[in-house]
Amino acid sequence: MGGGIALLDYDGDGRLDIFVVNGGKLHDPVRLPPDFRRYDPAFANRLYRQLPDGSFQDSTARAGLLNSPNIYGMGAAVADIDNDGHPDLYVTGYGGSVLYRNNGNGTFTATAEASVPGWSVSAAFLDYDNDGLLDLFVARYLDWDLGRNILCGTPFHSYCRPDKFNGVANVLFHNEGGGRFRDVSQSAGIASAIGKGMGVAVADYDADGFPDIFAANDGIEQFLFHNERNGTFTERALEAGVALSDDARSFAGMGAAFGDYDNDGRPDLIVTNLATEKFALYRNEGEGRFLYASLTTALAGLTSRHSGWGVGIHDFDNDGYKDIFASQSHVLDNVERIHSGLRYLEPPALYRGSPDGKFRAFDLGLPAVAGRGATFGDLNNDGKLDAVVSVLGGSPLVLLNRSARPGVTLRLVGRRANRDGAGAVVRAGSQTVFASSSGSYLSASDARVHLSGSPATIEITWPGGRKQTEKLPPGPSVTILEKE
Repeated sequence: MGGGIALLDYDGDGRLDIFVVNGGKLHDPVRLPPDFRRYDPAFANRLYRQLPDGSFQDSTARAGLLNSPNIYGMGAAVADIDNDGHPDLYVTGYGGSVLYRNNGNGTFTATAEASVPGWSVSAAFLDYDNDGLLDLFVARYLDWDLGRNILCGTPFHSYCRPDKFNGVANVLFHNEGGGRFRDVSQSAGIASAIGKGMGVAVADYDADGFPDIFAANDGIEQFLFHNERNGTFTERALEAGVALSDDARSFAGMGAAFGDYDNDGRPDLIVTNLATEKFALYRNEGEGRFLYASLTTALAGLTSRHSGWGVGIHDFDNDGYKDIFASQSHVLDNVERIHSGLRYLEPPALYRGSPDGKFRAFDLGLPAVAGRGATFGDLNNDGKLDAVVSVLGGSPLVLLNRSARPGVTLRLVGRRANRDGAGAVVRAGSQTVFASSSGSYLSASDARVHLSGSPATIEITWPGGRKQTEKLPPGPSVTILEKE
């Protein structure tokens, strides 16, 4: 289930770097507490610094990240938590989580802030109260530990389904400033929903000016936490139409992402899941309601025999219509022995959007791998979105976009809003893009916004509702400062 990955410019040189979360090695499955050998450099997380020639250099030790805490690593989230211009890093895992503060000199310091016990999975930063400081939501998976492990499956052993274990509440932290976080899960209403969390995505789905949170759940109803604009949330997935599939069944929700695939200005939602269940695409109908659209967009047929994890809705070919990219692989490494029609290893998938509202599979010519995390960003600053996919037991896939048509990579710098501009809405003609590094599965994407074509003018709605119109200079990479 592991394999988180993140894109961030940790050293401020204008080039995106890659952070890869490692799991660990269970030295002795019987002896407790577990020893995951994270002190062994072979099982440490890895930070790769991008050099001017586009190659990557292992900078883990130099950045102070070589000595990982004894947790089985899962996911990563990125945000400038103190608005100092340096992105900070949050890592989840089984057995705990850790927040790394960026020191601004190319190094990080591990802190005890926002630590989550148990099994934390995906995480997302958002400014849920629009105070200019990014808060933190952490999804947790199951109430499980090694001391209560069981075997499942006959005649072949397999990983147990999540219904063999109880769920657990997710966690919400409020950013108090000064690098401090306070657990507000109870008072905010997050702790009242017991789930089996996996992917997390953030967007203001009902356009009331405050960001909402979607949490994918494995094998039960999905969660949509509506922001009540007073520091509390209400779980409204069933009411909004995103709790279940079109036939009112739960599914193995894995990754999740918001994006405006039909160019109507509203954030739609995709949730990846296991083979035979089909990916769930929900079209935002406005007024807080979604409509299941996997069948009408042809996505159901394209994905019914595939297992998806990390996912994003972006315009990769810059034709004005957003596409869907997903990392793929079944969760069971022996699935061929159980179901002859399914495969454990699968290549990442690209489903291209079109004017008729239907998606079509596009063969990327990539190898079949055990893909998990997926992150998106403009690695070489050429105005085209690239992708990085984590691979279980193997090297990540770094996929450079060779589309003939460039777009624009837009860096937002908040002043009254959070410095990352997370939660801002950018409009250019028929395009609407929602600024966020969250989404996918276990992963954090480039915080910058990608627009297709060469728009001359854009409109930005900053968190809090302030609007700003800007003329864009020519070029593939532009920085916009919020007007004070």
